[in-house]
Amino acid sequence: MTEETPGFEEKPDVPSGATPDDAAETAETPSAKEGSAAPAGDASKIAGLTAELDQVRSALGERTGDLQRLQAEYQNYRRRVERDRITVKEIAVAGLLTELLPVLDDVGRARDHGELVGGFKSVAESLETVVAKMGLQQFGKEGEPFDPTIHEALMHSYAPDVTETTCVAILQPGYRIGERTIRPARVAVAEPQPGATAAKDDKKQADEESGGPEKG
Repeated sequence: MTEETPGFEEKPDVPSGATPDDAAETAETPSAKEGSAAPAGDASKIAGLTAELDQVRSALGERTGDLQRLQAEYQNYRRRVERDRITVKEIAVAGLLTELLPVLDDVGRARDHGELVGGFKSVAESLETVVAKMGLQQFGKEGEPFDPTIHEALMHSYAPDVTETTCVAILQPGYRIGERTIRPARVAVAEPQPGATAAKDDKKQADEESGGPEKG
């Protein structure tokens, strides 16, 4: 058994000619290097995470934009489908009611001649109620100004008592559904008598200059 020499302590190997201070420096060097390298590694890791976060945000923004565009396109598609559905319905109803117009004309002529009586009257009134519920509206009245967009002039004359082209007789009533005209009103029109307007204007001017029309 080897006896330990009292007071002897093991010391780290120190190169020949080195002082105790050099030994202390040598022992502390690895820790110092580790401490200086750690912050640099953390910074690099943070930079990488930041770059990844930016990429994720960019991708999220693109996907959000795609979703918003898709939603807008879907809403536009729904509106087009609804508009087309309403248009098809209106066209179908207009086609059906157009076929019924001759029947309604016969009902109107029978009413004008006092022949709308008994069961025929009940059926005719029921038919008129049904077509009215479907949106059919009759138009055209005597005395209203002539409008070529809704009137069709079949007869023409002059009249001294009108100041503009006027519907003086309704030969066939017009019909519309909402704003859609499915048949114009067929009318007889009268225009002012040639020269009558000028004569009226001259008489009006003379009356104004003389202080009013002469009294007998």
